[in-house]
Parts: sequence; C-alpha cells; structure tokens
Amino acid sequence: MFLKVIACEIAFRELSHLAAQAPNLIDLDFLTQGHHDTPSEGRRDIQERIDALPDGKYDAVLLGYGLCSSILPGLRARKLPLIVPRAHDCITFFLGSKERYQKCFTERPGTYYFTSGWLECRTRRGKSLPAGHGAFLPAHSPSTRQADYEAWVAKYGREKADYLMEVMGGWSQHYTHGTLIDFDFARPLALDQEVQRICQAQGWQYEQARGDLSLLRRWLAGDWPDTDFLRVEPGQQIAATSDDRIIEGVSPHY
Repeated sequence: MFLKVIACEIAFRELSHLAAQAPNLIDLDFLTQGHHDTPSEGRRDIQERIDALPDGKYDAVLLGYGLCSSILPGLRARKLPLIVPRAHDCITFFLGSKERYQKCFTERPGTYYFTSGWLECRTRRGKSLPAGHGAFLPAHSPSTRQADYEAWVAKYGREKADYLMEVMGGWSQHYTHGTLIDFDFARPLALDQEVQRICQAQGWQYEQARGDLSLLRRWLAGDWPDTDFLRVEPGQQIAATSDDRIIEGVSPHY
C-alpha cells in the first residue's frame, strides 16, 4: 500500500525509523508540535492537509495523533479512510499500547514522560531557551510560556492572560518523577543525561522506561485491528467516546 502519514513532529525520529523498515510505501508529513495547545487551529491544519490530497494516489491516510486535547474530534475522512491509533495522547505511541499507558498512569500518575521529540522539538523549530536555563524544559513549563503569554495578551487581554499564566505556572507541582522512554536507536543522543539534569532542577526522581514501538510498527504495516485502531470511512468523522475505545467514527449531522 501507499500510505500518507500526517503526524505531529513529536514522533519524527520514531516514525522515520519505522518507515524505513515498513513493508508499505510511506509518505511522511510532519506538523509542528504544539497543535494540542490550540486544538481548533490544529484540527483545521490537519483537515486542510487531508482535503488537499490528490485523487487516486494513496490507499489510506494515517493520522499520528492521540485524542490530545480534542484535536481529533470533528476531523473528516473524504475520499480515503483515516486510520487512527486509539490513544489518549502520544505517550501511548511510545509505550506500545493504550493498556500499558493506563497501567503506567495508574501506578504513578505524577510522572512526566520524555522522548527525543519532547526534548528536541523546540530546537528543531529554532526556539532558543530563556537565559539561565542550561537544559530543555517541557514545552508547557512557565519559563517557556512567554510566547504564549504574548499571544494570550493579544487575543484575550492582559487580565485574562495573567490568569492563564498563573494557572499554568503550577504545572510542575503535580509531578514527582521524570521518566525517559528509552529506545536503542536514540541512545547516541545522550538523552538520559539531559533528562537527569531536568529532573535534578525540578526536584523529581529520574527513571527510564523501555520504549515499545509495536503499535506504530503495526500502524505503518497495515495491521489495523479494531481494538487498537479506528478506521474512519469516507463520509464519516471522528468523535470522542467515554469508554476504552477512546474514539469512534460517526456520520456527521448537518
């Protein structure tokens, strides 16, 4: 099959690694990380890319997003089916299944997970770190929110922007552990040292979890059981569910 992948750049290394080994022909299209912060804009960008695909070229469109702050609901399949992993967010992609994701979350909810993408996306977009910070901080930490704050001031006014900054400023209080999801092919990047520095600065306990790319590997291979992947047929759109399916395909209401 010839498959079009539209995915968040957070999985750039992992999907590039898998695409080189996939039995299908894979056309990768990566969107800038951060669309989950403004899901309506992200949804519009993804839909425009779906709509712009030429007729007769691809066999299916693979969307590399989890539910991610409701970025998926409302996306529509046009002439091609959409194949979407059943995942609350992209951490599921790197842990290998929604079941393992749920197990890890239940056992230790106060864990911030790091992957190569989470550590590299700001650098890839040419964003410099604030003065005084020698290591990457998660994208939603207060010290990396200045650009967001300025955008909020322009959109909502200073009073509401100040409130949003105050709410977001407490993000790190909810975490006790920082866990690097480890892959063999990423070890030359020395990500463990970088995450250890972040954890030390935040007062978190550092840990590693073995990464598992089996979900993404099956996704690119065309192995799409309904338990792990949603197939959205042409004319349907994605909707969130309140059960362990996470997402479903429904007929739009006009």
